[in-house]
Amino acid sequence: MRVNLLGADIDALSMEETVERVAGLIRNYQPFRVMTLNPEYLYQAQFNKELMDLARRADIVTADGVGIVWACRVAGHPVPERVTGIDLMLRLVDKAAVCGWSIYLLGAAPGVAGEAADRLCRDYPGLRIAGCHHGYFQENEESIVAQEIRATKPDLLFVALGAPKQEIWIERHLGKTGAGVAIGVGGSFDVLAGRVQRAPDWIRRLHLEWLSRLLRQPSRWRRQMVLPLFAWTVIKRYKLKV
Repeated sequence: MRVNLLGADIDALSMEETVERVAGLIRNYQPFRVMTLNPEYLYQAQFNKELMDLARRADIVTADGVGIVWACRVAGHPVPERVTGIDLMLRLVDKAAVCGWSIYLLGAAPGVAGEAADRLCRDYPGLRIAGCHHGYFQENEESIVAQEIRATKPDLLFVALGAPKQEIWIERHLGKTGAGVAIGVGGSFDVLAGRVQRAPDWIRRLHLEWLSRLLRQPSRWRRQMVLPLFAWTVIKRYKLKV
């Protein structure tokens, strides 16, 4: 079941249901796209048709963050829970280690994807790493990177280029990579590599991970200003009917 929020369709799935849905896509041997939709992206998409079209064409769209979960509830179409990029990635990596799927890590600064891959191999014995590539490549090198990925034939491609760059890259090049399913995962590699500390579990349970990131990185305040704008947009549309 899909619910519509501000023009974007979101899959009303739990984490476990999302993992099983992705598993089904991998078994179809066709390229599929998963988007983890957060408030910042959806707010920008209100003014950028390309971003909205990317969300509408994704095969699975998850509610990435408490802001999207809250907005769906306000709109009268609740979703079971938030399904964030890094949490979905870890659940899929766990399943990949069991099912024998190979994964490819694309993005972040040079060396980070490799460090993240090493961490994943330690935490998930038997995991097959098809390859890694940093995200510091030029636009005219994108097709070359896609061909390098294709040579490894990954089942899962995790792209950590930041939104919306990662979604645009996936849209343009997924077919060239030969990957089964591609997912944009933002800054997940930095967390897995230990370059960035994720908020403790108790903060995440209180849905204050955004505040923790802001306190650690005050320069994010401009990005965080989107959150009240997003909330006001939701209230106007679904409560005030403006």
